[in-house]
Amino acid sequence: MRLIYSALVFILLLSGCSSKEKNEAQQKLKIVTTTGMIRDAVLNIAGDKAEVTALMGPGVDPHLYKATQGDLKKLTEADIIFYNGLHLEGKMGEVLEKLGRTKPVVAIASTIPPGRLREVEGFEGITDPHIWFDVSLWKEAVKAIHTFLVEFDAPDRPYYDSSSAVYLTRLDSLHAAVQKNILTLPEEQRVLITAHDAFGYFGDAYGIEVRGLQGISTVSEFGLRDVTDLVDFIIQRKIKAIFVETSVSERSINAVLEGCRNKKWNVRIGGSLYSDAMGEEGTPEGTYIGMVHANVKTIKEALH
Repeated sequence: MRLIYSALVFILLLSGCSSKEKNEAQQKLKIVTTTGMIRDAVLNIAGDKAEVTALMGPGVDPHLYKATQGDLKKLTEADIIFYNGLHLEGKMGEVLEKLGRTKPVVAIASTIPPGRLREVEGFEGITDPHIWFDVSLWKEAVKAIHTFLVEFDAPDRPYYDSSSAVYLTRLDSLHAAVQKNILTLPEEQRVLITAHDAFGYFGDAYGIEVRGLQGISTVSEFGLRDVTDLVDFIIQRKIKAIFVETSVSERSINAVLEGCRNKKWNVRIGGSLYSDAMGEEGTPEGTYIGMVHANVKTIKEALH
């Protein structure tokens, strides 16, 4: 009898623990983000107050992304949705705008003053969505996430205020570190050539010239003339390294590489950069700060 009683007590204790865990899980905010960079920002502010899911993982190109049935379920069940905006998410932006009629859906780039956004040369009214490449600009997006969370979940404001202050200080340090590292490059070598024009904010913020074979979106196609012009530019400027991107096919950069070699200029692949997606979760590159550090290290080593 004592054995049976002990077993019943044990089962009740387990049941109580699981109920408590369930209640705690139910109290957490369900937040869905589009990109990993946004998820990382939300996690740094919300911490264990939220369950945060990113729809787009490592190596995923947001310009070409199409929502799955599983994604739609996650979006429907979310308390809050954060996305980049400025057409980064392509056609998925239409889905998010419709969801915004029934629940909080926040385009973080829309909170940044227009004067700080890059207009795309030759395309009036089109704005570059890759705001995370200027750390000081990304800080503004992080502040917007913080502002929304304290309005949505006022009782936890002290927690959000504290974690946000810590993270913003870390971003200040990151911004200063990137500036310092890029300045160590010889001025004539500060030229960054990638598959698509994702690094414009990076170039403006840290004093490095940027060229991309494709436009700001990988949806745009490149032609023979684009390749030829870029090859001529590389040879004229005596550039020794160009870069692939983890979320973009290497086909475009390989065409440039072949074009240079056909003209007897021995350019090489300087490494792989994280552009529209971060690294694998659980690695340093799987965080925004780690991703930026990894990119700067790759650029610095290849262009020195």
